[in-house]
Amino acid sequence: MSIIRNKKAFHDYSIEETIEAGIVLEGWEVKAIREGKGQLKDSYVKIKGDEVWLLGFTVTPMLSASTHVNPDSARIKKLLMNRREIDRLIGKVEQKGYSLIAIDLHYKNGRVKAEIALAKGKKLHDKRATEKEQDSKKEVAKAIKDFKRA
Repeated sequence: MSIIRNKKAFHDYSIEETIEAGIVLEGWEVKAIREGKGQLKDSYVKIKGDEVWLLGFTVTPMLSASTHVNPDSARIKKLLMNRREIDRLIGKVEQKGYSLIAIDLHYKNGRVKAEIALAKGKKLHDKRATEKEQDSKKEVAKAIKDFKRA
């Protein structure tokens, strides 16, 4: 079940591969994410040394979550992954044009997990072609729906 989805990522990038990773969160962040107060729109993933970090993911703090904690909404979050997965990602990201982006936050066994994607940036003409393709699919679906009604 998806909590937060990065719709802009599918418009700006062509997704090559997705990987699920754990995410280190504080208590107030988990409560705010459950309320849907997170934003993945401008988030991306950086590999620094041997660790993977999620940057640009903002969580708007809830007023009632905690009184003794000073929340930092733009805190850098650490992603939890296997060493083999990290090494494989490093090799792919070093190739030309590949980047790591966060596309989804969801629950798995009661824990918040992040789905990150190995993606390649789209050019403007690719974005336009994707939009045309989606529009044509919508028109076909609408025509089929109208045909079934008649």
